[in-house]
Amino acid sequence: MTDEIAADLRRCMAEYPDLFPDPPMGPGLAVKLAKAVAWGAPWRTAEELRAPARTSLWIFAVDWLIDHEASTADEVRAIERRCLRIADGGTPSDGDALARFLADLRDDLLPGVDETWRAAWRDELRRMILAMGREQDWTAELAATGTPPVTLERYLDNAENFGSTWVNVAHWATDAGRAVTGNLGTLRAASDCVQKILRLFNDRATLGRDQTWGDLNAQLLGADETWIKEKVADLTAACDALLATLPPECAQEAEYLRRQIAFSSAFYGADHDYWDRL
Repeated sequence: MTDEIAADLRRCMAEYPDLFPDPPMGPGLAVKLAKAVAWGAPWRTAEELRAPARTSLWIFAVDWLIDHEASTADEVRAIERRCLRIADGGTPSDGDALARFLADLRDDLLPGVDETWRAAWRDELRRMILAMGREQDWTAELAATGTPPVTLERYLDNAENFGSTWVNVAHWATDAGRAVTGNLGTLRAASDCVQKILRLFNDRATLGRDQTWGDLNAQLLGADETWIKEKVADLTAACDALLATLPPECAQEAEYLRRQIAFSSAFYGADHDYWDRL
């Protein structure tokens, strides 16, 4: 299954080559993402995992554009507007590969799901895009002043920029029964806990890259190993408490979130990174 998912992602990267410069997004990115997506839900087929896998890939494209291609706040705001216009049903402008790929994701997923999921997809996309822009504003201010413009807790509260809850909505939407739809709010809240955990796992493993690339990192804002471990434990407990309230019909969705934590703990714990070096 991993090979099938990776092959599909490589086709997407070939269709939109300008979105995936190599480096830092070489062919290994497709394999790493495919492994993460497949490991999180081994009960699904490659076809059923197409939407979350492609969604994960698109996040790398927009993250690169906002963090490293945009040189001014106005350019960041323009990227935000382009993405949000597609989220609201707009048509991509000619030559806008980022918007066209996003429209492909939208048109592949949303027609087959009910309005609850369409609204959640749009909302999580909006949260992620605005959080990415917000962090880039902080990064620019830090570069200009040399002083962190945000607290560690506020930085972690901005973990929507990681995008995993948006990916998870795309994942659940493809096979959502009545119980899952009825408990979407709880699942999103639990996913937000996981999203923060993944943010911390990532930051713990990628301090060197973030320093080199000029990106923010929890460790640059004062998080040490003890703080990270305690925060991960607190967030895991909060996630478990939310998952415990779900009915048996949502057991697979709960297990999916637990497997996300386990995979990322192992991946980042081994100092792996999805990005290649520049």
